[in-house]
Amino acid sequence: MNNYPAEIRQISGLNSAEVEARFAAGKSNKPVEPPSKTVKQIILSNLLTYFNLIFFIIAFALIIFGRFGDLTFLFVIVVNTVIGILQEIKSKNTLDKLSLLTAPTATVLRENALYKIPVDGLVIDDVVSLNSGSQICADAVVVDGEITVNEALVTGESDEITKKAGEALLSGSFVVSGKCLARLTAVGADSFVSKLTLDAKKMKKKSKSAGMMRSLTRLVQVIGVIIVPIAVFLMITAIRAGESWGDAVSSTAGALIGMIPEGLYLLVSIALAVSVMRLAKMKTLVHELGCIETLARVDMLCVDKTGTITDSKMKVLDIMPISSGISVVELEREICTLISNLDPDNDTMKALHERFMRVDSKKASKVIPFSSKYKYSAASVGKNNYVIGAPEFILGSRFNSISELINEQTAGGCRVLLFASYDGVLESGALTPEYVNPIGIVKLINPVRENAAQTFQYFAEQGVCVKVISGDNPRTASEAAISADIPNAERYVDLSSLKTDREVEEAALKYTVFGRVTPDRKRILVRALKNAGHTVAMTGDGVNDVLALKEADCSIAMASGSDVAAQVSNLVLLDSDFAALPSVVDEGRRVINNIERSASLFLVKNIFSLVFAVISILASFTYPISPANLTLVNLVTIGIPSFILALEPNHAPVTGKFLRNVLYRAFPAGLGDIFMLIGVTLFKMAFDIPDKETSTVCIVLIGFIGLIMLYFVCRPFNALRIAIMVSMPTLFIIGLFVIPEFFSVSSLSFGSSLVLGVFMLLAVPVMFVNRWIFERASMLWKKITGRHPYINPKTGFPIE
Repeated sequence: MNNYPAEIRQISGLNSAEVEARFAAGKSNKPVEPPSKTVKQIILSNLLTYFNLIFFIIAFALIIFGRFGDLTFLFVIVVNTVIGILQEIKSKNTLDKLSLLTAPTATVLRENALYKIPVDGLVIDDVVSLNSGSQICADAVVVDGEITVNEALVTGESDEITKKAGEALLSGSFVVSGKCLARLTAVGADSFVSKLTLDAKKMKKKSKSAGMMRSLTRLVQVIGVIIVPIAVFLMITAIRAGESWGDAVSSTAGALIGMIPEGLYLLVSIALAVSVMRLAKMKTLVHELGCIETLARVDMLCVDKTGTITDSKMKVLDIMPISSGISVVELEREICTLISNLDPDNDTMKALHERFMRVDSKKASKVIPFSSKYKYSAASVGKNNYVIGAPEFILGSRFNSISELINEQTAGGCRVLLFASYDGVLESGALTPEYVNPIGIVKLINPVRENAAQTFQYFAEQGVCVKVISGDNPRTASEAAISADIPNAERYVDLSSLKTDREVEEAALKYTVFGRVTPDRKRILVRALKNAGHTVAMTGDGVNDVLALKEADCSIAMASGSDVAAQVSNLVLLDSDFAALPSVVDEGRRVINNIERSASLFLVKNIFSLVFAVISILASFTYPISPANLTLVNLVTIGIPSFILALEPNHAPVTGKFLRNVLYRAFPAGLGDIFMLIGVTLFKMAFDIPDKETSTVCIVLIGFIGLIMLYFVCRPFNALRIAIMVSMPTLFIIGLFVIPEFFSVSSLSFGSSLVLGVFMLLAVPVMFVNRWIFERASMLWKKITGRHPYINPKTGFPIE
C-alpha cells in the first residue's frame, strides 16, 4: 500500500466475516464454465456415445440369437473405452496441476493488507489493485487512482481509454498503464464477460481450429446417419436370401462393426492427450487440444524482439546530453526527477528505475503513465513538464532534426529514448511537437539470447518464415534480428511512417522486421499474413501483444509476461524460454503426421465395409463377414500397429488436408478389399462354396491386404517398424491356426484353398496398380487445380 497516495490508503477493504457472508450468498467470482471436465463427466462421455449404443444393440441382438462367438468385438470396445477413460483422466490430472502455475490471480485489499489470490476467490464489493498488464476479472468501478484500459477483447474497439475515480470497468478488458484501486460491482455469472460467454454458448460458432478433429467429427456423423438404413436393408436382404434370423443378425453386425471407426476417434484422442502430457514435461501448458494441429501446420512465425530474440531484462547503457549547456550530471539529475515519479510497470521502466530511482526526488503534481499508443511517459514536477519515450513519437514532424544522431546510436542494436521538457499543457494523448525541447537521450540494451541463432536456424531449415514485430525503433530491432541470424532481417520498416492500414497490409509480406508497431497494427499485420494464405503463430508476453495473439491461428505466450497474454493464448511457455519452441513444433508435427498415417489403416476397413455392404444390398447376397472374423483383422492390421506408430518420432512438415490425405492412403487398399471380396462372392455363387469357408477366405484376404497396407504405411523402415512387420503377420497366423474357433475361422476344402491362393496372388498386383492409379490421379488433380498435394509413393506422405 505504500505506493499509493495517502487518501487511497484509507480504504481498508472487506474483512473475513464480510467475505464469508458473500461466499455463502453465492456472490463469488466463480467462473461460468468449469476449467476442465470432472472424472464423472469423463467416464460418462466415454461410455454414453452414439456408437457404443449401436454396439450395445448389436451385442444384445447377438445374445438373443445365441451368437456368443460373435461377441469377441466387445473385448476391443471395452478395452478402447477403458483406455480412453484412463488416458483422459491422466491427462486431466497433469493439466490441472500444470494449470495451477498459470491460473489467473488478483491482488485484493482486505483488512488493510494486500493479498494475491485466485480470481475465483474474489467476492462482490472486494477492492482489487490493478496495474499495467492486469486483466480485469469482474465488473468494477474505480475507487481511486487512474488507469488506461483496452476493451478490445470485449468490445472490439482497440482504443486506449482513461478511467478515473467513479468510472466503470468491464470484465475481460485489460490495463495498459497506470495503477488504481477498484471495487467489484458484478462477479461470476453476473459480470459482463460471463454474460458474453453464456450468449456465445447459445450461438453456433464456426471453430477456428485446424481441420483434423472437425473432419473426423463430420465423418463420424455421416457414418452414424447412414448405418441405420444400411442395417435395415442388410437384414431384409439376408432374410430374403433364406438366412436364419441368427445368421442375418451376425452378417449385419459384421458389416456395421466394419463401418464404425470406433478406434480412430480413440486413437486421435489418446495421441493428442499423450502429446499434451509430453508438452507438459517440456514446461508448456496447452489451453486447447486443437492448437497442436495448428502449430504443426505453422509456416509463418511472428515474434517480438524483447524476450524472444533478446533477454527481457533491459539495462541502461549510457546517457548523452543533446541540449547545449547541460552536463551529464545535470541530465542524470533531471532524469531521476522524472523516473522517480513513474511506476515500474514495464521492462523498460524497470531498467530506468534500477538506474535512476531516487527516494528524495521531488513529487510530481501530475503523472501521465506510459501508453503503448503514444509511446511516452510524462510528469509535471514543479514548474517543469518532463517526457521520456520514443523519439519519433515525442518529436513527431520534428524528428528529422535529430534522426541522424538517433540512427548512429541505434546502429549497434541499442534502444534509444528521448528525454525532453514540454512547454505545453501535459495531457494524455499526442504531444505538440513545437512545445518539445530535447534535453538528452538514454541508451538501453537487451542482450541477444545465447540460443537465439540456433532456434531461428531451426525454423529456417523447416521452411517457417519469421517476422519480427516490435514496438522499438526498426533499426534497433533489425540489428538484433541480424545478430540472431534471422533471414532477410536487414529488410525493415517503420510502421509509424505508414499512414493507412492498406499500406501496413502491403508491407506485411514485403518486410521482415517491423518497428514502432502499435497493438492494433500488430493485429493488422497478423491478419494480412493470414489472408495471404499462411498459417500464423504469434508469440508475445505483454498487453500490447494481446490483440495480435487473439488474431493469430496459434498464439504462444511467455509465463513471465502479463496475465492477460497467458490467458488468451493457446500455449504458454512456463519457462518463458523461446528456445523450447522448436521442440513444441516437433511434437505437434509428430502427433499429426502419425495420426494421419495410422488413421489410413482404420479407414481401409470403413471404406470396404461400407461399399461392400451397399453392393451386397443391391446384388441381394448376404454379407459374408461376421464380427468375430473382423476382430482378428482389426487387432493385427489396425489396432496394435496404429497405436504404436502414432507415438513414434516424426517431424516432417504437415501439408495438405487431413481427411483428403488419409483417404488417398486408404482408398487403394479399401478398393483392393472390395475387388477381392466381389471375386470371392462370385466364386461362391458359381461353385457353391459353403458360407463358413467363404467367410474364412474373405477374412484371410482382408487381413493379407491389410498387412500389405501396413507395409506401405511403415516405409521407410526402422527397427520398430521392422518389428511391427514381423510380429503382426505372426499374430495373424497364430489367430488363424492356433485359436481359429475364437475368431470363427473354419478349415478350408481343397477348392476353397485354391480360390484363396489365386486371390492372394492377385492381391499384390491389385494393390500396386490401385496405388499407381491414385498417385497419377493426385498428380493430375494437382496440375488441374493447383491444390491437391501429390502422395510420395516411397514415404506415403504428401508433398507439394
